[in-house]
Amino acid sequence: MSETEFSATGVRIERWARSLTRAGQVIVKDGRLALLTSYGREIDSAPVAAVSAGRPWFAGAGAAVARLNGTRYRLTMGQRNHGPDKAGPAHRFLETLRRAGGRMI
Repeated sequence: MSETEFSATGVRIERWARSLTRAGQVIVKDGRLALLTSYGREIDSAPVAAVSAGRPWFAGAGAAVARLNGTRYRLTMGQRNHGPDKAGPAHRFLETLRRAGGRMI
């Protein structure tokens, strides 16, 4: 069993105008990206090579945008982190996807 490459909890996951969860999980493991609700139910998942992601110009530093299976999701990470490095999880998420072969937008 391989180790998880990236994992973040307490992530706000939105399908643009609609909030899907305020405390979800984002996991990159075994070459797949999975978006989960706070109860662990899968919202969406896709191979990392088929995912495009980037940082939106209209959002804060802790946000990222990912397109999985043709659906765009806005991911806000580090909402509960009031420290100086609020952009840390989003930056690590994008770096993990880039290293795994995902497309950057």
